[in-house]
Amino acid sequence: MNIIVITGASSGLGREFAMQLDQCNFLIDEIWLIARRKERLEEVALLLSHPCRILPYDLTTNEGILGYENELKQTNPMIKMLINCSGFGFVGKFGQIALKEQASMIDLNCKALTQITYLSIPYMKSRSRIIQLASSASFMPQPGFAVYAASKSYVLSFARALSEELRKDNIFVTAVCPGPVRTEFFEHAEKYGKSFTFKKYTMVDTKQVVHKAIKNSLQGKTISVYGLPMNLFYFFSKIIPHKWLLTGLRMFH
Repeated sequence: MNIIVITGASSGLGREFAMQLDQCNFLIDEIWLIARRKERLEEVALLLSHPCRILPYDLTTNEGILGYENELKQTNPMIKMLINCSGFGFVGKFGQIALKEQASMIDLNCKALTQITYLSIPYMKSRSRIIQLASSASFMPQPGFAVYAASKSYVLSFARALSEELRKDNIFVTAVCPGPVRTEFFEHAEKYGKSFTFKKYTMVDTKQVVHKAIKNSLQGKTISVYGLPMNLFYFFSKIIPHKWLLTGLRMFH
């Protein structure tokens, strides 16, 4: 059985990946939708033409990870594509955000992503693909977004290293690094503080980000960055010392 696995599939980019991949000409038997909210997953499944397996797991818990592991063992599928979209973040100064919420951010953005990837790889073969949702925040340290940016730097670094390790097996890994996207993300992220004002000028739609991510994955690219502003940010973050960029950011605080 050939499957696509999508975490964070109940909303935002995960939901859009499900919608667009459902329309792709892949030989897929099922799409596995993973997220905490079962009713939202059921709503997504109704919109798809492929059969769906709804897995309402909280991936920050041992039970959630074990549930996914057992599902794999019982069905023994071929994973053609894994898309890790589960994640969240909070804007605000490090010392003002609840410790429990910051720890949960790391658990989902880093630990769960690592565990899901680890469990999935044995069920992949040549020309399988992994898409890891990083962020343009991964390009450099982000004061006022410290833990989230650090967690996404982990995702980017992990994806790039994994891409090299799996190259010999002809398994392709792509890190997707979007800037601000029109999703529910900022409804929760701004609980403790406001984002930079230029967010509204660089905001893009999920369809655009996902379309390019799928295209870049099929091209075998390691990093996918949508839009001129974020590509310029990526370019400058590589050639300008981060100390200088951080100094420039102070004027926005």
